[in-house]
Amino acid sequence: MTHIQHLERGGRRLAYRHRPGRGPTLVFLPGYASDMEGAKAGALDAWAATEGRAMLRFDYGGCGASDGAFEAQTLAGWRDDAVAMIDEVAQGPVVLAGSSMGGWLMLLAALARPERVAGLVGIAAAPDFTGWGYSQDQKLTLLREGRLEEPSPYGEAPTVTTRVFWESGESLRLLHAPVAIACPVRLLHGQADADVPWTWALELANQLETRDVRLTLVKDGDHRLSRDRDLALLVRTVDELLKTPF
Repeated sequence: MTHIQHLERGGRRLAYRHRPGRGPTLVFLPGYASDMEGAKAGALDAWAATEGRAMLRFDYGGCGASDGAFEAQTLAGWRDDAVAMIDEVAQGPVVLAGSSMGGWLMLLAALARPERVAGLVGIAAAPDFTGWGYSQDQKLTLLREGRLEEPSPYGEAPTVTTRVFWESGESLRLLHAPVAIACPVRLLHGQADADVPWTWALELANQLETRDVRLTLVKDGDHRLSRDRDLALLVRTVDELLKTPF
């Protein structure tokens, strides 16, 4: 396993693991309140090691081994963390793989650095979830109380959303208009996803301007898509995309 390094940014340190190798560099973007040590990131890193591929995974500010208070973070700030990793750590072209909220961030990063991003892989991508992922009552709670705390299906700790994060997300919604991304895009989504309905993958595919979009639906796949066969599908998808002439 690669060792943890740190990128100094704005008086705080962002943790990352960088594996040198053949390019383009695969950059993994975790989901909300997640980190770079998850099953999907680990599976891709193990594959990259076997194939001699360059890979970069990192923790957003306030997450995992990176500095910062989680409840002070915003979607715009995490987008800027991703762009800083592309600018200052990765070399040459990159392929971004984003899980859930990381799928929203990969789109924002691709829009910010179109000259660097050669391809995208979304895993249960969740662009614009601050709009469709909360009920009216939950939005009112965020506006009134400044935070929303809910039970998490993935662990004992509750899921916390802050007003500053939600408002940042609302300002960065994309799917109301064509998304000006020209690179190849691959989308993987489980039809048993209870968190991000698979129909949003169709919406995203329709809004992307690139004609090179492929959507793979996993009929019994849940939101995580972390079973052995799901991880094998992810690796095959990334492998095929990285072999595309750029």
